Amino acid sequence: MTVRGIDLFCGGGGSSWGAAAAGVRMVGAVDQWDTAAATYLDNFPTAKNNVITTILSDRIGPEIFRSVGRVDLLIASPECTHHSLARGSRPRCGESQRSGWYVSRFIEELQPEHLVLENVAMMRHWEGYSELFNTLERRYGYKLTSQVLDAADFGVPQNRKRLFIFGSRKKRPEPLTPRPRRHAPASTVIDRRGCWKAGLLENGRRARATLERVRFGIEQLGKGQDFLTVYYGSDKAGGYQSLDRPLRTLTTLDRFGLVQWEGKQPTLRMLQVPELKRAMGLSNEFQLRHGSRRDQIRLLGNGVCPPVMKAVVERLIGA
Repeated sequence: MTVRGIDLFCGGGGSSWGAAAAGVRMVGAVDQWDTAAATYLDNFPTAKNNVITTILSDRIGPEIFRSVGRVDLLIASPECTHHSLARGSRPRCGESQRSGWYVSRFIEELQPEHLVLENVAMMRHWEGYSELFNTLERRYGYKLTSQVLDAADFGVPQNRKRLFIFGSRKKRPEPLTPRPRRHAPASTVIDRRGCWKAGLLENGRRARATLERVRFGIEQLGKGQDFLTVYYGSDKAGGYQSLDRPLRTLTTLDRFGLVQWEGKQPTLRMLQVPELKRAMGLSNEFQLRHGSRRDQIRLLGNGVCPPVMKAVVERLIGA
């Protein structure tokens, strides 16, 4: 029997792409952003008529779908902004933090056999985390496993640690133990030289901070060595990284610049959307055509790496 799934807070569909690779037929999805919903529909025609654009709350349940039918798997990636370290010291929004509870009515009315919640690892320190976990187990009958997984351990060329709470009604799943492998380096996402336009580093228009980060990287790695420089946000590793290890965590901002050399002159360009897609573990078949470049980077930075979700769902459904 085909496993049928829905995806709440679906974004562009990274979680569903992984679930589909594990054999799940996605039949419904919800996101508050129309660009995300349009992207999802491009990639999951099996969910046609049930890709809904709305803001989820305690009052919303499966009545928003037109005819979703039987649901065996519920995936949800509640808002992570107010759990994330990326917020720094800014005040937390309680409504956003408790968005994990918005799965309740869907669980009560659809009674899915399997459940996956995904969020940033910091969610474990949220004061409501234990209550949510215990309610899913004691009230709704799920036997759950909670585990922080790094996408790099699943072949993704990016270090991206996320919390996965996953389980089934009949049996508690064993934690995942990724097989030992050499992590895929950032160099594997880079398009061939000349594919994208790059400008000379010293062009008179670069910000001082950018120049300082790049010069520091050159100092550390040596002239003639290609590397990545980090834009935006605090960076505790010097503002650069070599290409021989996985990319640092993608965010919703245009964060990574590529330094390459033309003779003795360094050039600089930003990583492009196709490269960032590969950094998320998305295949070329995944369509990303709606919204501006900034919108597409936001979609990717908010996403789930499909190879990790594939492994989690396979553990649940015994694929």
